[in-house]
Amino acid sequence: MQRDNHYDVAFRAYLRELRIPHLAVDESRRALMRDQSLKSVDFIVSPPDAKSMLVDVKGRRFPSGREGKGNQWENWVTEDDIESLLKWQEIFGEGFRSALIFVYDLVEPRYAAQFPETFVFRERRYACCGVWADEYRNEMRERSASWGTVTLPRRAFHELRQPLSQLLGRSSREDGPDSNCAENTEAETPAQT
Repeated sequence: MQRDNHYDVAFRAYLRELRIPHLAVDESRRALMRDQSLKSVDFIVSPPDAKSMLVDVKGRRFPSGREGKGNQWENWVTEDDIESLLKWQEIFGEGFRSALIFVYDLVEPRYAAQFPETFVFRERRYACCGVWADEYRNEMRERSASWGTVTLPRRAFHELRQPLSQLLGRSSREDGPDSNCAENTEAETPAQT
């Protein structure tokens, strides 16, 4: 988790609002394994009614581009993101599943209708959906060889993406959509040593 990344901080606020146990991971350094280094996950999330999740948060504007005139449903990631998530899933074992969580910053309120649930944090409206990393890998297509990025075709993303509440094993958010996440600045401040 990057504390200066508003997408990561908003996702954490969402988890706190739902009272979902989670651990934010310091991603400033890559993990060194015996024969490779791995990109760290952003969060380890342990919902009570579902498998624990190894999460990589991907923040995107919705729609992308300046003045909100770009693409909707941007879902590109790096090949390293996918490879690292799947390796972490292997390391953690059967009780864990890796997921890409796309946190969309909705640039205009009218876009909220395209999501089953949204939330407001620090005066921005967000929506979250996720794709299991193994399912993403099976359908991904190269976006840019030089940048090492991949993406899902629009139809595949539509079929694979799930609302975050569903990934968390909940039928819907207990407090319903369109909620405000209470800001807890104390929880976002690094501990003093």
